[in-house]
Amino acid sequence: MIKKLLLFFVFFSVLTANAQYTPVINSNRPGFSESPYSVGSGVYQFESSIFYRKINATPTFSNPEALGLNLFFRTSFISEKLEVNLNTSLQKDKIAFKNIFESSYNKTGLSQFSIGAKYLIYAPKYDDKSKEIRSWKARHSFDWKRWIPHIGISAGLNIGDFLTDYHKRDGFSPRVGLLLQNEFSDKLNVITNLHYDYIGTDFSQLSYIVTGTYNFNDYWSGFAEIQGIFEEYEKKTNIGAGAAYLFSENLQFNASLRANMKQDEIGLYTSLGVSYRLNRHQDKFVEIDEFGNKIEEGKQVKYDEDRNFFGRMFSKVGKLFSKKREQKVDLDISKNTDDDVLNQKPRRERQGSLVDVIAKEDKKLKKKTAKEEKKAAKKAQKKAEKEAKRKEKERLKLEKQIKKEQEKEAKEKEKERLKLEKEIKKLEEEIKKEEQKEKEDQEKDDN
Repeated sequence: MIKKLLLFFVFFSVLTANAQYTPVINSNRPGFSESPYSVGSGVYQFESSIFYRKINATPTFSNPEALGLNLFFRTSFISEKLEVNLNTSLQKDKIAFKNIFESSYNKTGLSQFSIGAKYLIYAPKYDDKSKEIRSWKARHSFDWKRWIPHIGISAGLNIGDFLTDYHKRDGFSPRVGLLLQNEFSDKLNVITNLHYDYIGTDFSQLSYIVTGTYNFNDYWSGFAEIQGIFEEYEKKTNIGAGAAYLFSENLQFNASLRANMKQDEIGLYTSLGVSYRLNRHQDKFVEIDEFGNKIEEGKQVKYDEDRNFFGRMFSKVGKLFSKKREQKVDLDISKNTDDDVLNQKPRRERQGSLVDVIAKEDKKLKKKTAKEEKKAAKKAQKKAEKEAKRKEKERLKLEKQIKKEQEKEAKEKEKERLKLEKEIKKLEEEIKKEEQKEKEDQEKDDN
């Protein structure tokens, strides 16, 4: 059940631009970044985590260690694209003073309290490559439109009056952000956030977050994230990784581990979290008839209150004997004036049914498919003819090469034969000379 719902969510998160609600919980945790999508109307989502942070104490005052509970509440109403959220943290801080000696004390209270909203302003549409039947390469090639991100904007208000003294930042201060999300595949998503926080205070900061999420299967997913925070006198960098487990369509568990780099110190940040949503979302239904036409309630007939029962009855009887006006329509439109066209009684037309629309679309699709198949067959035939020509060319080339080799071999054999005959002739001449010499020597001995 969960597997089917998750596949449904992944499919519609890629193909739909207006629908925000998903059958499976869509949590931002365990990362710090925010997706441009809202949770959807009628959904109340709680994303909480227990975190622990530790870093070496720096000179003068610092906060080397903290243990806390974070709560991020999200809901949507008015518009599917609009989300309202609340972010707060209850934290126990270790406040340290380091000079020649080091001393510290603990303080517990709220370290963060802010309210905000975000709105999806643009969602690109990707090509459905599953309908591509002409080319396997085109069906499985990368869609370069996926480099175009989903775009959302966020705004909020930081409230510092509720916080402990160490975390106060001039009471009320606004913040704005740009939220981007690239869906490079059904498994890989990259979220980029740009934020300008604590605007108008002495602690204003610019920050960026880049998060890459990969779905290993229907239940497990992992993420890697880098965050940079730029303040007037300080720069912070967080590098982290983590995993999330989908327990059910409304419940997710997650964990993360991060390295905090602040000044020359490197610290540790770890968290364990859970995300839960209360789903009260309801889809809007439209009642249709067997032909797919919208059913509208019939209007009630209103009788003339000034007439009694007999007056209404005689008025209807009188209409039966009244002469009906004949409607004559001239088919020659050029002869009709504007007044004639206005006086003509409009014809009643039957509304097209869903069956007719489906049949028309099916006929159109069959025609398109037949055309594409014909084109593909023609292309395949051309390819086959080209391949046959290539094979014939190779065959002729091979025959020519074999013939050349045979001629060469025949020449070599003829050359060997001539050489052998020459040697035999030479040998015969030498034998004759020896016989002649022996004969002469014999004659000489006889004398």
